[in-house]
Formats: sequence, structure tokens, C-alpha cells
Amino acid sequence: MKKIIFILLTVLSLGAAQVSAQSRKALKLNEIMVVNENNFIDDYGQRTAWIELFNSNFAPLEISSVYLTDDPNNTTKYPVPLGDVNTEIPTRQHVVFFADGMPSRGTFHVNFTLTPGQDNWIGIYDADGKTLIDSITVPASLTADQTYARIEDGKGTGTEAWEIRNGSNGKHITPSSANVIRDTNNKVAMFSEKDENGFGMTIMAMCIVFSALLLLSICFYIISKIGANAAKRKKAEAHGTNLNETPRDLHPEHDSGEVIAAIAMALHQHLDAHDKENTVLTFTKAKRSYSPWNSKIYTLRENPRR
Repeated sequence: MKKIIFILLTVLSLGAAQVSAQSRKALKLNEIMVVNENNFIDDYGQRTAWIELFNSNFAPLEISSVYLTDDPNNTTKYPVPLGDVNTEIPTRQHVVFFADGMPSRGTFHVNFTLTPGQDNWIGIYDADGKTLIDSITVPASLTADQTYARIEDGKGTGTEAWEIRNGSNGKHITPSSANVIRDTNNKVAMFSEKDENGFGMTIMAMCIVFSALLLLSICFYIISKIGANAAKRKKAEAHGTNLNETPRDLHPEHDSGEVIAAIAMALHQHLDAHDKENTVLTFTKAKRSYSPWNSKIYTLRENPRR
């Protein structure tokens, strides 16, 4: 049993390693600057050479334990440290490493530099130090504040997919951002061409507004019906009646209109004959009791006159 568990764990670990290796194939060198005089500043306020990597996956990519190098004979020259949360590149995003030869400054400062005026080979190796993920040779013709960049992020192979950018030839230098900056939306531009006066946009907006109002009115109507039924049910429960009972006017044995009229007339005659004021005796209670025996005029002797 233990052997079976050990074999399963081994297979799972190998499968996880293979999946991780396959996902790291999406890590691409994207843009490189060798001489930085007036461009990107690092977290120490210095301008140094920099290397941009791009995650071409549609999922986050953890790059810790991969190797960056400028020497194909030393494939493990700079290992990306473990334990840094910033080594996880989000979906289709970028990260910049500074080639200043000062790894003590942090995770994104490599232990090698790039040499101006000569070809600079840069490679990325997987955690085994043998599997090459991506590489590029930066041409010696690259001058100050120029970059060697992919035409589109993470796309293409070979020198055909790369170009030199200086910022003044219409090709922007874009550290930590997309190499292709889209100024306009093609769909918006096409719509504006077909609807120059904006009538179509107005009609669409009004349709959306009235559709929303209609939907709201339907919702309020349904809610009011639900509230009315709930109130009716509570009222029926309070009076001890059943909502499922047949209404009186639909009951097969209900009284006819003639019977109801006869009963109403009889009640009227009864009240009209007996509700007379002259047959009512009214007793008014005196405000205070009076007796001649307690009056002062009946005392035994007459009071003296003064």
C-alpha cells in the first residue's frame, strides 16, 4: 500500500513539474535597453540597463527559480529568488529586471551588466538550469536610449519579430507596458464613419433607455401584485377566512336580488315604525339632592334681626 501511495505521489509531482515547465514556456524576453541615459529609473533612482519579460499566458505565471543569464556557458548565472510575492507575473503583464550587477539591491537587480557597442546575448533558463525558455541577441548597433523590442508582445521568433525603437521614429519605448499602444478602437472608428451625424447612436441610446424603463415597469407591476396578494393573504388569515373558498356571488345557493331587497325593505319598515322619540321617556338626574328638613328656614327659633 505504501509503495502505491509513493508511486502516485511521484507521478503527481512529475505531472505538476511538467505543467509548470509548460507554463513557463510562455515567459518571453520582450524589450531590452543597453544604454540608459534619459529613460527608465529604477527603485533607487538610477538609470541602468534593463530587461523586460512578458507573460504570454492567459493565467498568472510564477517565475521564481528561473535563471537569467548573459552567458550561454553559465546558464544559472542569476537565479530569480524564491519567496518574493512580486515574482508572480499577472496575466499578459510585464516585469522589468535591471542589469546593474547589484543583486543586493533586490530581486529585480541581476548580477550582470550589458556591454554597449557589442552584441549582448540574453537567455532565460528553467529551474533545472538546462531547459532554454527564450533567448535573444541584442545588436551592437543599439545606441543610447534605444531599445530592442518585439513588434508585438510575446509574439514571433527570430530577428524578424524584433525591431529597434528610439521613441522618435513612431516606435515608443514601453518598459512595464505593452509594446503596441492602441490609440483608437477599430469598432468605434468604423461606427463613427458609418454614422457621421450620430442618428444611429441616438436611436440606440433611446432604445436602451426605453427598454430599461419598460423592464422596470414590468418589475414594479409584478412586485405590486406580489405585495397585494401577500396583504390579502394576511387579511384573510386575520379574519379566519380561506382564500380558496368560492365567492358568495359565484356560490350556487346564494340569495337572489329579490330576497335581498325584501329583507332590506322589512328592516327599513321596522326601524321606521319603532324608532320614535315620543315613545321614549327621558329621566333627568338632579344636580344635587334637596330636602326641606335641612333648610335654614325651618329651624326651631328665628334668628335675630340686625
